[in-house]
Amino acid sequence: MRYLSFDLEATGLDDHDYIIEFAMVPFDATEKTIATDLGRHFYISCPSFEELRPKLNPWVVKNNFELINKAHQDGITISQFKQELTTYLTSAKVKSYFNLDGGDQIILFGKSLNALDFPLLNRDLGRSWIREHFHHQTLDLSSVAIFLADREDLPQKARKGSGLMEHFKMGEVAHNAMDDAVNTAKIYFELLGDL
Repeated sequence: MRYLSFDLEATGLDDHDYIIEFAMVPFDATEKTIATDLGRHFYISCPSFEELRPKLNPWVVKNNFELINKAHQDGITISQFKQELTTYLTSAKVKSYFNLDGGDQIILFGKSLNALDFPLLNRDLGRSWIREHFHHQTLDLSSVAIFLADREDLPQKARKGSGLMEHFKMGEVAHNAMDDAVNTAKIYFELLGDL
């Protein structure tokens, strides 16, 4: 099965927060290969760090100053981002990789999709746009990890992304969208093997 692994970074976890970085990369779970040539990365425009600071949580203030500045200075608008995604998803290479001419739709893959990613994407891109381009089914790594921890096939620390990274000796969560999209796919490959 082929999936589109994606990750986004935002100015926080609340409804008013901004998407500031987005990356995606297709992968094949059967072949355990990542199509890095089809990966894409975007910075998305947001207000300045100083303008946002009063509403930022302490973790974001401490860790995301550079990323927010990069998005503020170099980011594209949400409408440009939506157009770039549309162009990507309708390109011949992507359609071929996912067999979209055969009637399939892309299944999105990520971590904690319902907590942050989908609320922000539905808000900024529109629910109808999401439904037009992606299958209604998704694959959420966090849900898989929680299930396996409940079965005691993974340690309890693996219920979190940082615990999964530690368990599979993959270092720390990068908190940049492309590295996290790739690492999430790699963790899934690990989970498909022997635990």
